[in-house]
Amino acid sequence: MLRRLLWSLCALSLCGTAAAADNGFYLGAAVSQSKIDGFGSNFDLDDTGYKVIAGFRPLDVFAVELNYMDLGSDSATAGAAQFTGEATAFAGFGLLMLPLPFVDLYVKAGVASWEAKGSLSSVTVSRLKDDGTEFAYGAGVQAHFGSLGARLEYESFDIENTDGVDLFSLGLTWTFL
Repeated sequence: MLRRLLWSLCALSLCGTAAAADNGFYLGAAVSQSKIDGFGSNFDLDDTGYKVIAGFRPLDVFAVELNYMDLGSDSATAGAAQFTGEATAFAGFGLLMLPLPFVDLYVKAGVASWEAKGSLSSVTVSRLKDDGTEFAYGAGVQAHFGSLGARLEYESFDIENTDGVDLFSLGLTWTFL
């Protein structure tokens, strides 16, 4: 009986160790799908991009991170005119996490510094460039397997003269102890 109890405690302790999220510095990358409506005279930018993540999680319930986001590029043709556009952003977030066995649920808030570029070519080429800094927010879920984390998240922020950015991403992070 004592032997079974010891084996059970040992198994539970190993499961708890595997389920616990690592705290410390982490790096990651994600594939993202962004949508920006009304970009450049009613042009919609809807593209697959990527995101690079660097963060620090000092506590199980709190983290801070920086993201570089490639929000994609797109083009459209109307008659002899062609419009192309692209957007990028750097963002800093604070994350509040609800650690559960094997997963974390989290919300994030911070600021995003974005840059949007576009060009309209017909007989002449017109270029536009705009940038700004806006409040950014999001939410996500992260499954963790020791130092490895797999994330699914949503983020949003405004870009001037558009309906804003909606960004969905799927990525991996690795925590360095």
